[in-house]
Amino acid sequence: MSFHQNLQDITEDQLSLASIHYMRSHYQEAIDIYKRILLDNREYLALNVYVALCYYKLDYYDVSQEVLAVYLQQVPDSTIALNLKACNHFRLYNGKAAEAELKSLMDNASSSFEFAKELIKHNLVVFRGGEGALQVLPPLVDVIPEARLNLVIYYLRQDDVQEAYNLIKDLEPTTPQEYILKGVVNAALGQEMSSRDHLKIAQQFFQLVGGSASECDTIPGRQCMASCFFLLRQFDDVLIYLNSVKSYFYNDDTFNFNYAQAKAATGNTSEGEEVFLLIQSEKIKNDYVYLSWLARCYIMNKKPRLAWELYLKMETSGESFSLLQLIANDCYKMGQFYYSAKAFDVLERLDPNPEYWEGKRGACVGIFQMILAGQEPKETLREVLHLLRSTGNPQVEYIIRIMKKWAKENRVPV
Repeated sequence: MSFHQNLQDITEDQLSLASIHYMRSHYQEAIDIYKRILLDNREYLALNVYVALCYYKLDYYDVSQEVLAVYLQQVPDSTIALNLKACNHFRLYNGKAAEAELKSLMDNASSSFEFAKELIKHNLVVFRGGEGALQVLPPLVDVIPEARLNLVIYYLRQDDVQEAYNLIKDLEPTTPQEYILKGVVNAALGQEMSSRDHLKIAQQFFQLVGGSASECDTIPGRQCMASCFFLLRQFDDVLIYLNSVKSYFYNDDTFNFNYAQAKAATGNTSEGEEVFLLIQSEKIKNDYVYLSWLARCYIMNKKPRLAWELYLKMETSGESFSLLQLIANDCYKMGQFYYSAKAFDVLERLDPNPEYWEGKRGACVGIFQMILAGQEPKETLREVLHLLRSTGNPQVEYIIRIMKKWAKENRVPV
């Protein structure tokens, strides 16, 4: 701070101040200084690269390109400028476009600066979606600041949450990206280990980024607030933030997965079902969270058969048992007694818990009532009797007797 007070209005001091702003992530302040100096000194071409870097950091990739072009016209083989151009292309288009921009640099890498080799290797891993990450990134973890973060992202994508955590646990976050990544890793670990402590840390990091003046109106900032409220199970608030950025995530499976859960959790199961069905990723579609929420939406939307079919496609496991319980109880609650009875029947055979018999008994009587009221075809009675006979409970005889008597009187073949 004492040096800060000694700054004078001379170019060198102002450039020093701008670089400090940049390092503190105060990019707009840095841009203001650079632009002021450029107004009087058009020949300070390199400042265009610094301005372009600031715009890149502010997510204004197209503006960054324009400013950068001024410099590249004069210095077409600049390593830093070409690399930044490639990074802008990566953000604006895709990894292939970015790699094409780096091609000339790679051809000249031998004659160019030594440090550029590592930088180019590192960025190629990112442009290629993590390809070669384990060979290239570990040696660069303490050389290029982003290498550690990109390696963490790689581990997260491979579902190796523990490795990701080991890499990031001692990192003191200073930039929004570091806070976000640390939040994501803690959220993933917290959900995997059912650890409230990790989830609390994640929620605090998300809140910090989403609530900060510099990030509250950015897309990542709003996603952070949505994640914070998601962990707090305040789904109405989740939707406020997700709705505000929805148009940027058209057909994004991860976004839709969270969006659909929030919709369903706030009772809007018809929209929830629609969004769940947009998801293409097989990994998500086999996730129990996905299956159970979709089943719940089906049941609430009066499509119990589709929920039952989800169960039939599953391998027998603890998860399929949980889904059965959900179908049995939710269908019962919604008066969809036929599928409730079928689910309770399987549960009872898997586990002779008296509660399952009581559920099955209630559901079978419920179907019988619906048959009497003409809301269910009479032929269903045959299947109800079959379900009841598969029980070892003595109460069964009395119920079967009443049903058969009615069937006889009403000429229903059973």
